[in-house]
Amino acid sequence: MANYSQTDTTAGWQDYVTLGKPKVVLMMLLCVLVGMFLAVPTPLDIPLEVFVGAMAGIGLVATSAAAVNHIADIHIDARMARTRTRPLVLGRINVQQAVLFSAVTGLTGMTLLVTFTNPLTAFLNLVSWIGYGFVYTFLLKHRTPQNIVIGGLFGAAPPLFGWTAITNNIGGEGLILVMIIFAWTPPHFWALALDRKQDYQAARVPMLPVTHGEEYTKRFILLYTLLLVAISLLPFAIGMSGPTYLLGALLLGIRFLQLAVRLLRGYENSAAATFRYSINYLALLFGLLLLDHYLIADRPIEPFVLEQYL
Repeated sequence: MANYSQTDTTAGWQDYVTLGKPKVVLMMLLCVLVGMFLAVPTPLDIPLEVFVGAMAGIGLVATSAAAVNHIADIHIDARMARTRTRPLVLGRINVQQAVLFSAVTGLTGMTLLVTFTNPLTAFLNLVSWIGYGFVYTFLLKHRTPQNIVIGGLFGAAPPLFGWTAITNNIGGEGLILVMIIFAWTPPHFWALALDRKQDYQAARVPMLPVTHGEEYTKRFILLYTLLLVAISLLPFAIGMSGPTYLLGALLLGIRFLQLAVRLLRGYENSAAATFRYSINYLALLFGLLLLDHYLIADRPIEPFVLEQYL
């Protein structure tokens, strides 16, 4: 991506790509794929029009929400080193253009979802768009240090989108995938917040390290990592996956816990190391689920019914 000067205000297509946060959207779509692939015996069982419509629709709705986030955070972005070159901050795209971009991508995405997937998936995307674009961005992010915890629920939904796009129902398996990302989000983002604490202080964003201190944040990173490891075992507990996944999930979780303990003990650069590992952890954990589902497990796919455990 090119670097632009403050005086160059001619918008290019690269600026609109940046406005949609493509790296975040790509990660979301990978989580959507996990939900899709776990819902069918083989990937070939996914209808092509459903696959294309869901991926394009969900991606466009997420792009729309990302643009809303840019609009809401323009003044904060100007104070942070990693965000001060965003197109809205530099004036390469104005607020009206960003609103139009968000509206077009969002409405197009919703149309694709209703047309090629199902109304349930479209509705869940609408709820997530409202939750991330408005509830989190406008209400939570700047008012409470629990912004990541509460807002993380909206960001945890992509695997469920993939599941509902195929099954047209909110299954227990899809909800467990949501729970995994929900528990993963706090240690992931709080580790980043520890590493970028000065940026958040300068931008006056009430992230946990800013409001409650580093030691408090480190303890909660460890607590949420313990919760994450416990939740990551649920796929095996309900018969969704087998011993291969169980072994891999335990090994990945032990490493995450090790890093969280090192962070608590004050090892140098441990916040950055924990943040980097958290990204790899989620990718490897979902990869294990798919590996177990397709290559190793030899058992029929039976829907998880919550009532049988109550």
